[in-house]
Amino acid sequence: MKKILTLCLVHQPSRLLLGMKKRGFGAGRWNGFGGKVKEGETIEEAMQREVREEAGIEVRDAVKAGIIKFEFQGNPEILEVHIFRATEFTGAPSESDEMKPRWYGVKEIPYDEMWPDDKYWLPLFLEGKKCKGRFLFGEGDSILEHSLETVEML
Repeated sequence: MKKILTLCLVHQPSRLLLGMKKRGFGAGRWNGFGGKVKEGETIEEAMQREVREEAGIEVRDAVKAGIIKFEFQGNPEILEVHIFRATEFTGAPSESDEMKPRWYGVKEIPYDEMWPDDKYWLPLFLEGKKCKGRFLFGEGDSILEHSLETVEML
């Protein structure tokens, strides 16, 4: 079974907007903004809605930057995450009941407080590359297997 999700990162030349997840899946970790695609929504509409709900901003120039499939040992569900990059937005990032946004300098990204896979694909993202990949997580969110490749088109 596959679940489609979105993840949007606002990346400006020297900084990246991340959010501290306050509840639910991934609570206690810094991440981009996103979530499930609802019935009747396109992936892009879901991404826009999630960024608006979680960070209080409207991204204007989001482009797809990656597709990564996440699997968890012992769980048949595959999470297919469509990653977007945005540089421009309207509004001011503000805390929601789910996320607390914060800007990080690109050299200060708190990888040790993020999902363990981020240290593999996020540097490619920051270089402006697009990627496809797969991560298999085991106990304690350890990465058992992974594959990652840069691509021209998604």
